[in-house]
Amino acid sequence: MDENRRAWEDAYRRFSTSEQEIRKFTRRLRKLGALEWPRQARIVELFCGRGNGLHALTRLGFTRLVGVDRSVSLLASYRGPATCYVSDCRQLPLADGSMDVVIIQGGLHHLPVLPDSLVQTLTEVQRILRSGGRCVIVEPWLTPFLSCVHWLSRRPLAQRLSRRVAAFAEMTHHEQHTYDQWLAQADVILALLRCYLRPERCMIGWGKLMFVGVKESNAAERYRW
Repeated sequence: MDENRRAWEDAYRRFSTSEQEIRKFTRRLRKLGALEWPRQARIVELFCGRGNGLHALTRLGFTRLVGVDRSVSLLASYRGPATCYVSDCRQLPLADGSMDVVIIQGGLHHLPVLPDSLVQTLTEVQRILRSGGRCVIVEPWLTPFLSCVHWLSRRPLAQRLSRRVAAFAEMTHHEQHTYDQWLAQADVILALLRCYLRPERCMIGWGKLMFVGVKESNAAERYRW
């Protein structure tokens, strides 16, 4: 692992405890309609990190879970029933139409090249989803609130007073290129999401994009970029 990636992971671990993150993900999944999904749904979380999203899904009663992340060290932190793979989201080790739900929380803004890497990822998402399956995406989004957070996180005093602010500042520093390119391409990103998936929910606020899309049976005819 390169030093930049190791430093980002260290800051990520300091930003919140596992229990704090599990509670956050549980609230978020409820808001995005997870309680309406069949409990036997086959769910994969991409960019699952240390597996706290998987723990949240377990608490909500789901049992057929898969996690995927590129980080061996983060995945090693997970202790739970899900099957986990070390893999790139642009080439997933999962069969065509094998998943009912794909979840991505805070991973797409790490993609190296936009829009190409996003096209590759969404192509894989579309491939592994069954017809009628859902994709849930939560990513940072440039809103006035997020701009205020960025301003605050750059203040040395705020970093000294708050461990979370300091950790956020370090994370954004180590992912600066991919983070900035993601925030700068909102129109392109939304157009791609709507091209590959029929929007079911799309909410923007408090520095987040929350998108739920459905794979349609004629999806192959729809996505042309």
